[in-house]
Amino acid sequence: MAAVVAATALKGRGARNARVLRGILSGEKASHNRTRALQSHSSPECKEEPEPLSPALEYIPRKRGKNPMKAVGLAWAIGFPCGILLFILTKREVDKDRLKQMKARQNMRASNTGEYSLYTRTWLGYLFYRQQLRRARNRYPKGHSRTQPRLFNGVKVLPIPVLADNYSYLIIDTQARLAVAVDPSDPRAVQASIEKEGVTLVAILCTHKHWDHSGGNRDLSRRHRDCRVYGSPQDGIPYLTHPLCHQDVVSVGRLQIRALATPGHTQGHLVYLLDGEPYKGPSCLFSGDLLFLSGCGRTFEGTAETMLSSLDTVLGLGDDTLLWPGHEYAEENLGFAGVVEPENVARERKMQWVQRQRMERKSTCPSTLGEERSYNPFLRTHCLALQEALGPGPGPTEDDCFSRAQLLEELRRLKDMHKSK
Repeated sequence: MAAVVAATALKGRGARNARVLRGILSGEKASHNRTRALQSHSSPECKEEPEPLSPALEYIPRKRGKNPMKAVGLAWAIGFPCGILLFILTKREVDKDRLKQMKARQNMRASNTGEYSLYTRTWLGYLFYRQQLRRARNRYPKGHSRTQPRLFNGVKVLPIPVLADNYSYLIIDTQARLAVAVDPSDPRAVQASIEKEGVTLVAILCTHKHWDHSGGNRDLSRRHRDCRVYGSPQDGIPYLTHPLCHQDVVSVGRLQIRALATPGHTQGHLVYLLDGEPYKGPSCLFSGDLLFLSGCGRTFEGTAETMLSSLDTVLGLGDDTLLWPGHEYAEENLGFAGVVEPENVARERKMQWVQRQRMERKSTCPSTLGEERSYNPFLRTHCLALQEALGPGPGPTEDDCFSRAQLLEELRRLKDMHKSK
């Protein structure tokens, strides 16, 4: 048929051209036949073509089974991008919250830093202290709380309520009639107690430089010429005469009082431990602004790691050690402890006792370090329940001290917010 078409197409061009074209076409056909013959001979394993189906038989196409992975693939194709999008959006919200918290902390620190610098580095702080002193004397002519002295075998510890919520202390050797004053912020109140007890003041122990702990140093040291003023040289304590370092001991009569360096609240903060062995009684810890009943001081001149190390120094003391803090903060601190550890039974019992005391304006000190370990959240940063509730995340970390410091910093932040409510 192709030859006929070609011949027709070439009609009129001459017989020669037609013959050449037929020869070419016939040669291609013969070549094609030879190729098929060679393929059949060179492939002996080649099977014969199957016979066509009988016209009586009906061909039924095989149904393809459902692919069970099709739904999984579809879900993955839809869910994976959605999951990525949700993760990005959630992370952005978390980052925004963290940024807000960081800005709030920076603003709070900047504000606190400015006020703190004015209080500690200028005469405005002293003027503010004098104003506090006048107001407290007018409001509490007999002190903000009723205190009870503790008398041991030849040693007496007398708390003196001063200012709005501070405590000064007299430690008295009852046999030698010698006295040591701790943080005498109101010299008039301390002097009245000295005269009432009939003792001689021979030493002042200052925990740190803040005026509400050191404001009476000048008047008392001038009134008692032989009185020595002890404290840390790093803190700039007014009228300091005898600098102390970590583990230094001050001896007055039978009294053996050891200084322990506990920086954090201030750079040179010291606490004082009265050894109980000479009078066969409990040791007494005068903690200043490091440790309170169910609380701890703010970190003005240190880091959370520094404060944690100082609190661990206190934790190394015996459970029967009596804690004499620098402030009457018990009710407020226990209220905050109930927020972070609402199921702490020891805290609940202590809170009920403290509330009864404060209704009668009685002092809540001393407590013991054994008690503080059971309900003071700032001494419980090693507790798993508190770490899970407030810590940086579940599971152990490579640096346990760092994670406890993070928890301590978060507790301090929450405590500041709780106080401002």
